[in-house]
Amino acid sequence: MSSKATWHVINSSLIAPLFLALTLWAATTTVRSEEIRVLSGGGPQAALQAIIPQFESTTGHRVLPSFALVTVVQQKLAAGEKADLILLPVPLIAATEKSLPLRSEGRIVLARVGIAVIVRKGAALPDISTADAVRKLLLEARSVEFSSPDTPVGGHLARMIEQMGIADAVRPKLVIKAAIDGGALLVAEGKVEVAMQLLSEVQSAEGIAVAGLLPSPLQNFVVYGTAIPAYNERPEPAIALVKFLSEPGKTEFWKRAGFELLAASH
Repeated sequence: MSSKATWHVINSSLIAPLFLALTLWAATTTVRSEEIRVLSGGGPQAALQAIIPQFESTTGHRVLPSFALVTVVQQKLAAGEKADLILLPVPLIAATEKSLPLRSEGRIVLARVGIAVIVRKGAALPDISTADAVRKLLLEARSVEFSSPDTPVGGHLARMIEQMGIADAVRPKLVIKAAIDGGALLVAEGKVEVAMQLLSEVQSAEGIAVAGLLPSPLQNFVVYGTAIPAYNERPEPAIALVKFLSEPGKTEFWKRAGFELLAASH
């Protein structure tokens, strides 16, 4: 047999197994790439939208996030809407577990965010350095926006004005609107003078200025956690997403979104 013929036989014998191996690898990759349905409160939206593309590029999984007011997320879960991963304030995860069994894997305390004060862009930034300064601001403002009192932020602010003894004066000028439902827009349009919302939900909004976070005596950080419903029989992709979101290398993403990352990879 000539050397040319010998090379052709050898070459053919190598190509066939290699082609088969590549075909099997591609099939395996396709099988392992899965969709991850995420139900989340509005707080982490900016952080997740920045991090998810990296996760998808790294793993091949596709993430399908849905963001809503935390109470709406609870209602959706109670009504039977399915999710592979849930992101909610930790106390609401505990409340959800009373009716929806959750896995122990992938359940972590993820990050926290504080309540910020915002005004229309170009307006003078109010003094919010002390509790007395905030009290003065709330009494003098012509209109004030809070989230609904059945949310963690709105509930805290409702209790705050009660404790400050100014509830009767502030309630008549309250506008109840969540940031995720367009609350920041009302401030940007001048329809509300001052609003108090989660920093993560307003700091990137157009037409507004962030005066800062409420001072420590009045502050109430909302701590978000993750949980995987027990009905998710293939939790590995969701667990991988939780690990990716909580890596120390993602600290800056969370910081830019207004959060402090609390978790390290699990």
